[in-house]
Amino acid sequence: MIRFHNVTLRYPTGYEALKKVSFHLPKGSFHFLTGHSGAGKSSILKLIYRAALPSEGTVVIDGRNVAQLTPKQLPLLRRGIGVIFQDFKLLYDRPVFDNVALAMEVAGHDPGRIPGQVRRALQNVGLLERMHQNPISLSGGEQQRLAIARATVNRPPLVIADEPTGNLDKEMGRHIITLFDTLYQQGTTVLVATHDLDLAAEIGHPRIDMRDGELINPPQDQEESSP
Repeated sequence: MIRFHNVTLRYPTGYEALKKVSFHLPKGSFHFLTGHSGAGKSSILKLIYRAALPSEGTVVIDGRNVAQLTPKQLPLLRRGIGVIFQDFKLLYDRPVFDNVALAMEVAGHDPGRIPGQVRRALQNVGLLERMHQNPISLSGGEQQRLAIARATVNRPPLVIADEPTGNLDKEMGRHIITLFDTLYQQGTTVLVATHDLDLAAEIGHPRIDMRDGELINPPQDQEESSP
């Protein structure tokens, strides 16, 4: 599902955020991406959904080299990836319900299915009673949960998350990781960037550790598989 081969990401200043990174994550796997702030976790996620392009090397997502995608092909790639950003990227001129529903509308779902599926997604993150409120009225943790509901409502084949529990207490953090684990059990590929090593150890999925733009323990290559 995700394959990096000798990937370097170099900024115009010359700073190398990633240095010859190689790894393969099979379809239907769940991995944690860990490391200190600035280790390169967010850079890897940006390359996956093509918010950035590698300076060297190749990034292949579900068999497609992201650098070779045309402008028309890029939206198709992104519709297959649920992304939870650190800064949420919510629409503050629309209520909670509409923030999640829009993700389904853009993906072309049957309008008759949207209300029920949106309510289930909000229920999963404990926000169903807030669905008519504006996101600006939510706490930081609630906005984080709303972003998670929006990213997972379509049950995309790949979910990537950048510190999804960073603004949550331990109990809600466990609940959110359990939600990701449920998606994994249903066949979704999940990659969660986190600095919470205790939570990652508690859940027990494989870890990819980073330091200064390099992988400390790259996962061993294996065949595509489902849980």
